[in-house]
Amino acid sequence: MPRLRQVPKAEATAPIVTSMYDWLFEGRDPVAEPGRWDGTTGDWWTVFALVPDVLDHAVKGFGLYQSPTRILKPELRELSQIRVGWAAASQFVFSQHAKSMRELGMPEVKITSIPAWTVADCYSPAERAVLAYTDCLAYDHGRVPDDLFAELKRHLSDEEILELTYITTLYFGHAVMSRALRTEFDDRDEAIVEVPGPPGASAMHPGPAR
Repeated sequence: MPRLRQVPKAEATAPIVTSMYDWLFEGRDPVAEPGRWDGTTGDWWTVFALVPDVLDHAVKGFGLYQSPTRILKPELRELSQIRVGWAAASQFVFSQHAKSMRELGMPEVKITSIPAWTVADCYSPAERAVLAYTDCLAYDHGRVPDDLFAELKRHLSDEEILELTYITTLYFGHAVMSRALRTEFDDRDEAIVEVPGPPGASAMHPGPAR
């Protein structure tokens, strides 16, 4: 379950919430009857419905990146979105954009190779530049070597790079929020925990002789 309260349909009064609920959940109460056609629970929507103008802002962001007025090719956009999902350890963002890549007709190998893209030979020079730039945004928080940026500019216009930067960091933010609030596929227990040893065991010294 997500960490914040979900808004049931009976409490949904803001137009942005009611319209999204009607469209995405086909008239059902998404809290009482969760689940969407894409296999998600839908609890991202029911949590963000807590603050309708925040939900509205997010929905406008979705519309912006998918707008037909975008100059950046959707294939490059999706590469950056799936990679930033991987980098931020968001199973939700990674999984959703794997599906988006498939819907665009991108080869399956370009999806499965994302975790180890640096040693994969399935990506074009432009795609490799986008993936390297995405890593700089996600892992290095915008610290981009001049040579890398020059390579990106060999393949993309200034306008395309601005769109790429905005969309990638937008989805880095979504990945971080999803993990923090434990929405959708990011509702997972912490993997890095102490593994108990036998009674009296020490990591520094061998245990007593048997």
